[in-house]
Amino acid sequence: MNYIFVIFLLITACFHFIQCTHLKGTFKSNDFFKFLVKFGFQKTDIHQKESTHGYIFGNITSRQNFPVQITFAVLDRLYFLEYYQNRLIYDKKEACKRMFNTLKVAAFDPKCSPNGNDYLRKIPCPKGQLCVDEDTAWNVIGGHQFTYVIQDLVQPSFWYVSMVACYRDEETCEWHHYEPNEHYEIDYDMWLVNGNPNNSAYNVLTYQFSFDRQNTLELHLLLWLCYIILVPLQCYAVRVQKHPVTKLFTASLAIDFVAICFILVHSLKFSLDGVGFPNLNMVGDILDILSRTLFMLLLLLLAKGWAVTRLELTWKPLVFAIWLCYGIVHILLYVWNLTEVDVIEDIDEYQTWPGWLIIVFRTLIMLWFIYELRITMLYEHNTQKLNFLLHFAASSLVWFIYLPILALIALHVSALWRLKLLLGITYSADCFAYCVMAHLLWPTRSEQYFLLAGGSNAELEELDQFNEAPHIVNHSYTSSLSSVNSLEICRFDDQSKSKANT
Repeated sequence: MNYIFVIFLLITACFHFIQCTHLKGTFKSNDFFKFLVKFGFQKTDIHQKESTHGYIFGNITSRQNFPVQITFAVLDRLYFLEYYQNRLIYDKKEACKRMFNTLKVAAFDPKCSPNGNDYLRKIPCPKGQLCVDEDTAWNVIGGHQFTYVIQDLVQPSFWYVSMVACYRDEETCEWHHYEPNEHYEIDYDMWLVNGNPNNSAYNVLTYQFSFDRQNTLELHLLLWLCYIILVPLQCYAVRVQKHPVTKLFTASLAIDFVAICFILVHSLKFSLDGVGFPNLNMVGDILDILSRTLFMLLLLLLAKGWAVTRLELTWKPLVFAIWLCYGIVHILLYVWNLTEVDVIEDIDEYQTWPGWLIIVFRTLIMLWFIYELRITMLYEHNTQKLNFLLHFAASSLVWFIYLPILALIALHVSALWRLKLLLGITYSADCFAYCVMAHLLWPTRSEQYFLLAGGSNAELEELDQFNEAPHIVNHSYTSSLSSVNSLEICRFDDQSKSKANT
């Protein structure tokens, strides 16, 4: 498990963005731009507006006196993309002009754009007071300096929160870069929620979650309930039948159960404080990947007939090399998705080149699995073992093929629903595969086709195989025919003698 710990440290070191809804931190003016979070707000129910609105509220202050207030922006995707792309311009004066080229008209300002929308705030806000742009004090959540109320009656939508060292000249209404002689720091503490924080009737299962992650807590709870039944049953099975296949399957199942427990603990705490345990969640994700790779190893071993038709495993280096490569590529995809994929882009992990690589890799392993299973079945003549291999092949192919199909379907699904689709089908398919495998490997059933460890049992199984072999069957058939012919000859001789006596 040491290499898992090393991988976790590597991910933690590279991970520069954590999806939280309760944000705390510091923005330095010399950084010019800081992206804070992308958050999905639910569709507003026209009959329950107050309880279904989205809210962004909090405090933004500084321990220093800013000569000029800079800008805090809350934008929908329509305005955010132009604003975000222009941040990379080397000349920051020009960058500010281009970033706010559209917003200087679209964003509200009492003098420069009185008909604009409420997108911007001047920060830092005065200590102990509301932000200067908050002209309706009753609308601000108690104990905080600013509040945004998000309403969309048509559909859910993503909103993007950021800070930038630009300010608007009140006289000319033009945007400029803030270039102080010394660096200033701004401290922020804010919340993003789906529901009215003043209304105690909000749904705790969705309140803290971005729309694209809503209902994932219920999914984790349902999976945990399934595993809390399946895992004890499998622990009983491995105690009754101490067999290498059963042990390997139990290890894979137990690791996946621990992963679900870690992710569930994070989700439960996240639903309460908007932060959760991000590091614990990452450990859970890594353990989930490890459990899937172990399960794939088990499928490959059984496809080669290990412990079913033969005790010795052929091509060991190749099998374990493929398994190890798949695990490494899967973890690299996870790291890539966290560190290299821009959260602004509405893509999932399977829409990147590492994602397509692992889909192709998995498909090739599936084809090799089919080839090895076909070879194993050609050399097997035991009816019970063939029946096991047929059921095993059907369930395993479903597990192999679902991910490539799911990745293709996800291409045509909106990012607001895509994550829930991927998680729901992936977790459900894995759970179903574990249930089917537990059924196939149950001791009272598997003892009929396993080459069990131990002298007497192994000898008996080998003897059964020997008796089932084609040349033994033919010899038995020939012997039977010879016995029948001898019996007929004897009967004929007896009849002839009785006639002669008569």
